[in-house]
Amino acid sequence: MWGYRLSFTVMTAPPSDGLVVVDHPLVDTSLVTLRNAGTTTDDFRRHARLLTLILAFHVLADLPCREVDVATPLELCRGRVLDRSVIFVPVLRAGLAMLDAMSDFVPGSKVGFVGLERDKATAIARSYYQKLPAQLASAETIILDPMLATGGSAIATVELLKEQQAQRIRLACVVAAPEGIAALRARHPDVRVFAATVDRQLNERKFIVPGLGDFGDRYFGTT
Repeated sequence: MWGYRLSFTVMTAPPSDGLVVVDHPLVDTSLVTLRNAGTTTDDFRRHARLLTLILAFHVLADLPCREVDVATPLELCRGRVLDRSVIFVPVLRAGLAMLDAMSDFVPGSKVGFVGLERDKATAIARSYYQKLPAQLASAETIILDPMLATGGSAIATVELLKEQQAQRIRLACVVAAPEGIAALRARHPDVRVFAATVDRQLNERKFIVPGLGDFGDRYFGTT
């Protein structure tokens, strides 16, 4: 009797200083749709979810597992399950766009919320809301923020989480700017960044270029 075994390898660009850039043709295709100024809200949401699902495989790829026994209809066998709790922390409001797709992979995961608003004149993030689970010290904490621009929101969120005893923190984003990556690495080199792409730079208004505009406005239809 012939048989075969399927294997799946998570492909990324080579990591550099804690940065993982996803390399996948479906990600590239979705990025084109997300960047396109003529994309409808429905299509933007659809491709944001697809991209986040692929990104989740990379963000969650090396979480620790433990062995368990499982009874199949035929016999007892060994399997592996996650051995660490996961807490997702979307940065309001754009981070909510990534939450459902990410959390679908981790049943029972907890969710914290951080509200940050960027001052349009100074580009400095200001906190206006936070609600976090109590288990941060023992969990893998994953910040969800689609756009890593100046790094201000990411740094503020990381520092807030560390004040609450978070030990292991990752950041998942769609588009990152070199300036934001450098700023976060300078303050918190232990935080790994997972991005679908790294764009050219920030413009004079501190927006990522070429970018895709305001992610939250485009996702929620408030443009």
